[in-house]
Amino acid sequence: MCAATGAMFARLLDPIVAIATAPGRGAVGIVRVSGPGLAPLIDALCGRELPPRLACYLPFRDADGAVIDQGLAIHFPAPHSYTGEDVLELQAHGGPVVLQLLLARCLQALPGARVADPGEFTQRAYLNDKLDLAQAEAVADLIDASTEAAARSAGRSLAGAFSAEVHALVGRIVQLRLLVEATLDFPEEEIDFLDKANARGQLDAIEAALQATLARARQGALLREGLRVVLAGQPNVGKSSLLNALAGAELAIVTPIPGTTRDRISETIQIEGVPLHVIDTAGLRGEHEAGDEVERIGIARSWQAIATADAVIFLHDLTRRGDAAYEAAEATIAQRLPEGVPVLQVYNKIDLGAADQTWPVGGIALSARTGAGLDALRHALLTQAGWQATSDGLFIARARHVDALQRTRGHLQTAQAHAHLGDAALDLLAEELRRAHDALGEITGAMTADELLGEIFGRFCMGK
Repeated sequence: MCAATGAMFARLLDPIVAIATAPGRGAVGIVRVSGPGLAPLIDALCGRELPPRLACYLPFRDADGAVIDQGLAIHFPAPHSYTGEDVLELQAHGGPVVLQLLLARCLQALPGARVADPGEFTQRAYLNDKLDLAQAEAVADLIDASTEAAARSAGRSLAGAFSAEVHALVGRIVQLRLLVEATLDFPEEEIDFLDKANARGQLDAIEAALQATLARARQGALLREGLRVVLAGQPNVGKSSLLNALAGAELAIVTPIPGTTRDRISETIQIEGVPLHVIDTAGLRGEHEAGDEVERIGIARSWQAIATADAVIFLHDLTRRGDAAYEAAEATIAQRLPEGVPVLQVYNKIDLGAADQTWPVGGIALSARTGAGLDALRHALLTQAGWQATSDGLFIARARHVDALQRTRGHLQTAQAHAHLGDAALDLLAEELRRAHDALGEITGAMTADELLGEIFGRFCMGK
């Protein structure tokens, strides 16, 4: 073991302390301690032994015996705790000074104790087999959930729904790997393994189950990440009005003066529980037509936002259709829209047009002022995102989970190709099954580099 690795593991034996509630004032604040040998701290701070998992109301005392605060102390002896270690939780009044005094007292009274790194409590829960990696990530996702659907799905992942599906896939792959590798070890048996073990049928069943899990994971990733939607179009087509209509609030200034919006305005809304990050941008027109340098900068930023969008709403003004200059500018914008970014063609101001007014097939017509047609746009955005009508039973997922499942699918498909070559390709089949197994292991942490662990847990808050 190298010195750096030894130092890292030594840190994992340190008692750790952190304030586990959000910064600021509140009715209740929590200080959490985890690590071996908490008895000296309990005696120094509480003045008595604490029964396991029973909340005790008592004074918290400083080194001189003076009372810092009165509150609840709960002792969770190992291994029956969140981290799998001895845990002491102090619930006091939620003033920042009180909590800092308790934090300092814990560090003083417990030899070797240090302030926890971000996410270290959950990291220890993972390392002590209280949670797998997907469940550990779900803790942060539950805290960060921006919609009710995302919170419920994160709760399912934390309860192990996603992990259970992954473990089931792993079990089926392991079963097939054992058969393949046993056949490789005993070739003299002269058994037609692929037919005898129905390897192709097993691969088909595993791939079908994987596809179902991948579909749900994509939905879960959408719940977590949301969709970045950019409103684009010429000045005065109604982009700011549409943002206000979607958000249900007056977020952007709306005037008949071209170029009113000078910079991006962003708002997160939700449609059927899916978060959409809607960005209003400066009206697009040629640099020589921009009123001043500020507007030119705003237009440049608009194009930057469009380039990174998951979807673009290209907003048109029905009342200006047929105007030569307007149509020429529309064509110029359409040509500059980046390839690969989905574009929804939306036609605004139907409330101001003539009764026989028409728009291109496939476009969505609406009125940002009256709200007519907004439901159709919302539905189109969900369709564009790939959202399915029901979110029942979904689990939260991350981009890395989807990537691991996609790589697993690729290895299984290659394994199928080798299986069709017969027993002569059993060694290649075994290798692809091993790679599929490893890719799935990345999700739950069975196969994870130290760097990935640091990246995941470093994004947690201090007391988690």
